[in-house]
Amino acid sequence: MIQTLMEESTIAALRQRIKEARQAGKTIGFVPTMGYLHDGHASLVRAAREQADFVVMSIFVNPLQFGPNEDLSRYPRDLEHDRKVAKAAGVDLLFTPSVEEMYPSRVLTNITVSQVSEPLCGKSRPGHFDGVATVVMKLFQIVQPDLAFFGQKDAQQVAVVEQMVRDLSVPVQIVRCPIIREEDGLAMSSRNVYLNEEERKQATILYQTLQHVRSSIVTKQPLDRIIAEMKNMISTQPLADIDYAEILRYPDLTAVKEWKSGEQVLVALAVRFGRTRLIDNMILTIS
Repeated sequence: MIQTLMEESTIAALRQRIKEARQAGKTIGFVPTMGYLHDGHASLVRAAREQADFVVMSIFVNPLQFGPNEDLSRYPRDLEHDRKVAKAAGVDLLFTPSVEEMYPSRVLTNITVSQVSEPLCGKSRPGHFDGVATVVMKLFQIVQPDLAFFGQKDAQQVAVVEQMVRDLSVPVQIVRCPIIREEDGLAMSSRNVYLNEEERKQATILYQTLQHVRSSIVTKQPLDRIIAEMKNMISTQPLADIDYAEILRYPDLTAVKEWKSGEQVLVALAVRFGRTRLIDNMILTIS
């Protein structure tokens, strides 16, 4: 059976399509993206297909989450390619609004999720997670999904969204999906296209570092020693410029003061290679 991909670019038209799906008794799965789709995004759609009857994907490069010196204008875009990936993965309805459709006037409402938005990327990208929370809440209001699917590669973003949903009693179930990697371990990202050949080669140190420190955490080595190991290993690559290499409790993203059995920890990395900032992480349960 050939998958039919519907596409809408206005909020009103999208809501009508979703109304029709609900009237047909279908549950709604939602995959919000900024486009330039790869197999990481497709894996979210496949998860949504398994758990929902009707899959909606949004493609919207959200200006609210980009700082003044960040790469909004450079962010890769290829809508025709995205349509093909979305259709092949099993999306039923693609939402492709313009900035003017999403923000017809100056946005005066801002959602801030304290604590979980403050460390890691929140420290180096002030205001970023306010923009994420605001657009995700707006998309939830537009789509009103039963389930929403997010990738673990942006683990802090997932924690922010989960906290927002809990605090504001948003009637949606957040589904966290595993990181999808290239054969050499590099986490799939739309920003990988920015890397030149040598940067791409050296960037594999991120996954190698995560794998290396796993055993140190499992055996409960001292935290400061593990973090020093991480930084030293990444620094073996001459093009690597470390933004952060940290270990925090997950999902509240507070400091790890001691290893407690049953708790989850997030090992999080952000490293620049040339002009490209890459993030990667691993979530472990302490035994």
